[in-house]
Amino acid sequence: MTVPAAKSATSTTPETSSDKETSSGGSGGGGRPRRVSMPKLTRRLTNVVIHVDNDSKVETVTPNSVPTRDIKHEVLDDSVLQRWKKNIVPEKSDPESIEADIVHHTITTLCRGVYNLDKLAMYQATAHSVRDRLLEDWNLTQEALHRENPKRCYYMSMEFLIGRALDNALHCLQVKKSYSESVKNLGFSLEDLLCEEKDAALGNGGLGRLAACYMDSAATQDYPTWGYGLRYQYGIFKQMIKEGFQTEMPDYWLNFDNPWEFPRADIRYEVRFHGYVATKMNEKGETRMTWEGGDRVQAMAYDVPIPGFDTKGCGNIRLWSSKPLNTFDFDSFNAGDYDRSVAEQTAAQNLTSVLYPNDNHLVGKELRLKQEYFFVSASLQDIIHRFKRANCPWKDFPDKVAVQMNDTHPTLAVPELQRILVDEEGLEWDDAWDIVTRTFAFTNHTVLPEALECWSVPMMEKILPRHMQIIYDINLFFLQKVEKMFMGDRELLKRISIIEEGSPQQVRMAFLAVVGSHTVNGVAALHSDLIRKYLFNDFIKYYGPEKFVNITNGITPRRWLYQSNPGLRDLITKTLGLKKHAKDAKFQSQWAAVKLHNKERLAAWIKTNMGITVNPEALFDIQVKRIHEYKRQYMNILSVIYRYQSLKKMSSEDLVQQVPRVVIFGGKAAPGYYIAKLVIKLINSAAEVINNDKSIQDMLKVVFIPDYNVSLAEIIVPASDISQHISTAGTEASGTSNMKFVLNGGLILGTVDGANIEIGEQIGDENIFMFGVLSHEVDDIRHNQKYHGLLMDPSLQVVIDSIQGGQFGDSAIFGPLINTLTYGGDYYLISADFKSYLQKHTEVDETYRDKEAWIKKSIMCTAGMGFFSSDRSVREYAERIWKLKPFKVEA
Repeated sequence: MTVPAAKSATSTTPETSSDKETSSGGSGGGGRPRRVSMPKLTRRLTNVVIHVDNDSKVETVTPNSVPTRDIKHEVLDDSVLQRWKKNIVPEKSDPESIEADIVHHTITTLCRGVYNLDKLAMYQATAHSVRDRLLEDWNLTQEALHRENPKRCYYMSMEFLIGRALDNALHCLQVKKSYSESVKNLGFSLEDLLCEEKDAALGNGGLGRLAACYMDSAATQDYPTWGYGLRYQYGIFKQMIKEGFQTEMPDYWLNFDNPWEFPRADIRYEVRFHGYVATKMNEKGETRMTWEGGDRVQAMAYDVPIPGFDTKGCGNIRLWSSKPLNTFDFDSFNAGDYDRSVAEQTAAQNLTSVLYPNDNHLVGKELRLKQEYFFVSASLQDIIHRFKRANCPWKDFPDKVAVQMNDTHPTLAVPELQRILVDEEGLEWDDAWDIVTRTFAFTNHTVLPEALECWSVPMMEKILPRHMQIIYDINLFFLQKVEKMFMGDRELLKRISIIEEGSPQQVRMAFLAVVGSHTVNGVAALHSDLIRKYLFNDFIKYYGPEKFVNITNGITPRRWLYQSNPGLRDLITKTLGLKKHAKDAKFQSQWAAVKLHNKERLAAWIKTNMGITVNPEALFDIQVKRIHEYKRQYMNILSVIYRYQSLKKMSSEDLVQQVPRVVIFGGKAAPGYYIAKLVIKLINSAAEVINNDKSIQDMLKVVFIPDYNVSLAEIIVPASDISQHISTAGTEASGTSNMKFVLNGGLILGTVDGANIEIGEQIGDENIFMFGVLSHEVDDIRHNQKYHGLLMDPSLQVVIDSIQGGQFGDSAIFGPLINTLTYGGDYYLISADFKSYLQKHTEVDETYRDKEAWIKKSIMCTAGMGFFSSDRSVREYAERIWKLKPFKVEA
């Protein structure tokens, strides 16, 4: 192999000569002029050509070719296999056997004894014992999949907010009663041990919780589905509140043994960044592009089993952790350069340290891009490795593999699979692209422009040079086809191009995902209509509407009712037909008792952990979700201040006639999202004033619960009387927290947005409090606000005046927040919706006074939520998009 000297700089300009057309002479010599033609493949100049002697890998393969792979593991003969199977003894699940297992793990796994036991050690021993039983199903499932080789789905998501695993595993394996008895016999309470588990810090909000619900439903319904994600060492962050402000700390969730993951040191893949693109050429002059040089890291797998309920099938989430190729530079260490000796290790570990690193600076943007490529590269290498084991031809790849991209974060998988198939496996471009576009499907989760990922072309060329070339090619060939259908429509080509013109140019990842996928879905009926009408309307002109479908989100009732609300679970189990019992006085009394118990549980948590006393008899008004301007926690706290001011003006006689209310907030703001963090500050500043004002006689309390996560949600959600889902119309794709609250008998105060609409259709419009402008009115209102200077709502103006007057602390702090309503043009329409929002609050109060009517509504809410099960959602994905059939695992 020889590498000649560089002759020209790398260029991204395609050659314009045709492979088929030739010129018989110059234009002045009588021959016909040479035609500048559409290239079959964009050929890019590189500054390095690698000559390869008799290298068969340069030869292309066909879709009928069967790829091979090296076998790393020992192949055992049948007699040895029989010995292995003979010695695999199923675990017993009677209390006595469980006790023995817990003691065994305490002594041998944890190296503890009876003289140094505590709750954490007991939790870990118990978890290891449950894991042993879970692993039986996991191994059984993997063996069956290996043997039968059905089509599988791979769900790629940057987040999996799975919550605590022990209680879920006990429910799914149906051994909770036996474990409760065994743990009690050993001197502990199972409920105490459940609280020792830390939430897995693998997500932030609805995106990650949705992915976790889908993994649960896929396993329960026996769909052969794996999740792929990243193993974040410190999560997104641990939220602390100091002087009312959010501060971020590392989430040390992995400080202690995590019994629910399995390090797979034998499963590692190399991932490259930077470097250069070269041309490989063999003796015949045949060429292939190759990505060379640069920095490399290793992706190591960690497996997290996902149990299904009442089935032997067991799902899996494979998480990648970044490791250095060389852990330690001994030469640098001996030379006294200690920082450099571990520099490679530090750089590698940064890739999977934190979810969504702050990207307010260039270094953060580069780290995010590297994270996303690291994730998809390792996942695709693993998927292809598994596919090769089946000895199938390449053309069967989409018949064995379905990849669902959960939002735009995994979109680099599209050019990465194309690169692997063309550059490494040797397929022709068109054959490879056919495989790619029959493999991927894309779920869009937003219509907000700022949430649609774009990466600058210069940064892509620097970090992923070959992928940038491939994206150029994908875009060129796509636009050529569009232009053929809509000849001369240059504005359409500009609007639909994956590359957005600007300084610098940007790669529009949502557009790349659409072009590289066979199906695109929205996550609620309104959301899917909006992406068809506005976001992807130009793509529909080319592809037609069939490519764009709706699959409304869902939640798993096993965690969000069966596990988190045992009182309601047991009551429903004893009662057939909720709707026909909704007016029954005895049943209403039982229902109200369960709700009160859940509110008392939350009130006790607030008192213990925050030192705030709240009245469980008050109306619990809850908004817990990621803090963002479009979700309008800002409007909520402004209405709370308005309520406080109204209470202050009342006489003592009028005051005692009001409905007492506890307003509960929770959620994290992105570290670089200054305005969202100011909303948190305003909530806490208002709470400080309101909660200490004796004159309102505890008629209003405000609580901000820090570090909101799945386990807290399991306490908060069952306690709600009303939950707020008040996004500006047309901005919330679906939402899933609304589904959780309603499933647990909480009513919604919400806008006509996302899944609120479909929830109202299922439970009845009389059981949901809707207000606000409609999505088709938003653009006109924004236009009028911008160009005609509409006056602010008078009630809102009173609230703003009180904040600016210093009633809730230094008004200068809140200046930028108030400016979003004035100089900022009130983009999220708080003023436009404020009057109807306050009116709906008054209606909520009046309805709550009639306890019988309120409880009836609560019962009807739960009764109407069957449609919003994630079991239904996953079944729709499997049937309509993945073309996947259930794969039943037999014991």
